Amino acid sequence: MSDPIDKPRFVYVTYVATTPEKLWQALTDGEFTRRYWGGRRIESDWQVGSPVKHLREDGGIDWQGKVLQSERPRLLSYTFHMLISEQHRDEPPSRVTFELQPINSMVKLTLTHDDFESEKVTLETTRHGWPAILSSLKSLLETDRPLPFQGLGFGPTTKNPGRL
Repeated sequence: MSDPIDKPRFVYVTYVATTPEKLWQALTDGEFTRRYWGGRRIESDWQVGSPVKHLREDGGIDWQGKVLQSERPRLLSYTFHMLISEQHRDEPPSRVTFELQPINSMVKLTLTHDDFESEKVTLETTRHGWPAILSSLKSLLETDRPLPFQGLGFGPTTKNPGRL
């Protein structure tokens, strides 16, 4: 068993001009996530132990997990198991944690994606996906317009439906 310090992890920090409550809603409300996550939506009741699913428009599941922590509006954590390819499905679940810290009229959002077994395909996929997704979330909350992911492979499409 390896030391957690030796395991790879991805950390992304951004500051969003919003309230912790609005940012929490943006992270947890399926209809809201659909707006900034290229047509995909998150589904959960956010109770510890409950399932979390990331659903495409066709009903397929990109990733799934279980809620580990849910302390509205400051801390959200869940397991994360990608299902978009056989390589992704073969890897064990990792962990995603969002920390929301109010600072004056904004919120410091820290995403930590960790508990990877090694630097394999899920880490590579998510280290490229999270900055784009969180930038779109920030844009939507601050300007009421998400980023246009359709041209980048993040939006709804019939070609590559599991591609993030």
